Amino acid sequence: MRIRARNVTAWAMAGMVMFGAAAAHETSQPAGEPDASAAQAAAGATAPAASGIQVETLLKADSSWDGVAYAAYPEGRPELTVVRLTIPPHTTLPWHTHPMPNAAYVVSGQIVVEKQADGRKQTLGAGQVLAEMVDTPHRGITGDEPVVLMVFYAGAPDMPLSVGH
Repeated sequence: MRIRARNVTAWAMAGMVMFGAAAAHETSQPAGEPDASAAQAAAGATAPAASGIQVETLLKADSSWDGVAYAAYPEGRPELTVVRLTIPPHTTLPWHTHPMPNAAYVVSGQIVVEKQADGRKQTLGAGQVLAEMVDTPHRGITGDEPVVLMVFYAGAPDMPLSVGH
């Protein structure tokens, strides 16, 4: 079975929207009861204005931050992984690649992402999102404060999230 990119993207975006809606929405629902308005927002439905839910697209990309178009999602059954990554100050991560499309959201701090091939760099701070590169060596460099990232991976079972170089 071939996975269609738009299907995986829809699930990944729904997960990101649900994460954002859950983080930003204080519910009056008793614990354990579903919040219909958050579910509607995650499904792409327009919530009534009175609900107070706001949906903001943080990233919609068909290419990585260096402009290289994503070719395809990995073959096999989709597996989404979300990682909270805390990187200490003054850290240079090793060169690495990712075998699948992924996106990193900067929760706090500032990080410089560098592409190995040409030295191209991009600086990101809290609240910014990066469409990461696939199969292209790169690294991250932190400054004077720790960096916290939420990284969303669209892979397949038993696929590594990153590969060192």
